[in-house]
Amino acid sequence: MNQQTYIQSVNLNQETNFPYLVLDVINDQSYPRNPGFQVMHWHEDLQFIYVLSGEIQVVTLDDQQTLQAGDGIFINKNVVHLVKQTNRCHYNSFIFPDHFLTFYAGSPAERFVEQITSCAALPLYPIFCTEGNQAVLHVLQKLSRLEREEKSAAYPYTVLTTVCELWLALCQIIQTPHTPTRHSIAEQRMHVFLQYIARHFGEKLSLSALAESANVSKSECLRCFKTVLHTTPYQYLNEYRLSQAAERLRTTNDSISTIAAEVGFPHLSHFGKCFREKTGLTPSMYRKQR
Repeated sequence: MNQQTYIQSVNLNQETNFPYLVLDVINDQSYPRNPGFQVMHWHEDLQFIYVLSGEIQVVTLDDQQTLQAGDGIFINKNVVHLVKQTNRCHYNSFIFPDHFLTFYAGSPAERFVEQITSCAALPLYPIFCTEGNQAVLHVLQKLSRLEREEKSAAYPYTVLTTVCELWLALCQIIQTPHTPTRHSIAEQRMHVFLQYIARHFGEKLSLSALAESANVSKSECLRCFKTVLHTTPYQYLNEYRLSQAAERLRTTNDSISTIAAEVGFPHLSHFGKCFREKTGLTPSMYRKQR
């Protein structure tokens, strides 16, 4: 599956000499600010999450894990996923490239890292609050505390040594699977549906056309979205269009009306209303901030 058919989430610090991004997420608000569109996305970085309070769900095309306060999870690079809140929640997300862990080119650590990052059968690994996982959770707590303390000149070095400590602790509790997971029929159909939306989101897209893309009935299409993503095709399409609009607002000088039409909102007022509901900003305000 080509990840380019989904949204690529870009590390906000990727152009710096220290591309380490920590998101402090409280309910549906992310700090630093993130549009927060709940659509399937992927990124080239590794990701760890630590839940401070409440409950979240991490959903991939093949799996779903529910995490509560005190739990964590590892999400591998290039894995299509989304994080959903199931009620009031607070969690930290730690995002960084795998070269943080390899020390130098050609080092023995490269293979130690690659055995997991290149394993398609290990898209994510839940780290529940059990006795055997305490070493990993302790390091995640350490990273979380580090963000609440005043940052000294040693902050980047502290982060680098701590994420290496985190990786070592993770590798000591997991076994790399040798066989890929089996896709359910619903998940296989979801691959088709999401590819179709990625190709046609700017058009007038009907439920009938979406269902026909996978040769299923409209009711089966609805069931697949509900089973795998816990949403409806319309809601997912709307979120996808908004995320595409946000990308264009950040990276182009096209007019807001042009962008709205290109991503599938023929009425500018409806686009503005939906965009503000998701981001708390009007499209023009969002563009200025970015």
